[in-house]
Amino acid sequence: MLKILHVDDEPDIREVAAMSLGIDPNCEVRSAASGAEALGLLEGGWQPDVVLLDVMMPELDGPGTLERMRRLPSHSDTPVIFMTARAQAQEQSRFLGLGAIAVIVKPFDPMTLASQVRDHLSGAR
Repeated sequence: MLKILHVDDEPDIREVAAMSLGIDPNCEVRSAASGAEALGLLEGGWQPDVVLLDVMMPELDGPGTLERMRRLPSHSDTPVIFMTARAQAQEQSRFLGLGAIAVIVKPFDPMTLASQVRDHLSGAR
């Protein structure tokens, strides 16, 4: 079972991602509406295999969430995939430089999201 934490401040995107990832019977998805909520789940002991993290969120953005996540001993190396509408190569390189294993550009294809995540994870191992 692939455990995924999806973090996005937009309810519609969380819903589409949850339905999309839910198509795969071997995915367990939890959603968080903010970086703070995601950190709460992680600090509470949930151990996802990967975190799908929106870049632009109010208060605590994706890069800030990743930075705080890395300070948690049990999540110092949990794979993170940024999800963003910022598709320019320069920005994607910056996100990878922050420690993400990949960047998925929004809008994503709901039919292939689970396989994209699996492909990025297998490439990172």
